[in-house]
Amino acid sequence: MAPSFVIPSAAAGPQRKGEEALRRRNEELERELKKSLEREERMREELTRALARMTVAEEAEERLCCQLGELEAEAVDQAREYRARMMDLMEQLSGAKELLSRSSSFSSTNSR
Repeated sequence: MAPSFVIPSAAAGPQRKGEEALRRRNEELERELKKSLEREERMREELTRALARMTVAEEAEERLCCQLGELEAEAVDQAREYRARMMDLMEQLSGAKELLSRSSSFSSTNSR
């Protein structure tokens, strides 16, 4: 069998150039894809951190609301106690005035 020789045709040159251009474009697209995937991973991590911060903030908000409710209930209790004490003091003052009034009336009738 005789050795065979491949004689490049004139069309082989432009074909190689086209293949090389495709190979470069493919490499460029692979680099862009890699960058895109890295960017996506960073965004995913950032989103995870943001969700964690949001969860912490929501839990803190719930605790603050609970504390606020307790403080409001305590304030209402204190206001009721204050009102009851004021009513008691008003009754004592009224009784003292009445006693002074009687005492004053009694002393004015005795001095006649």
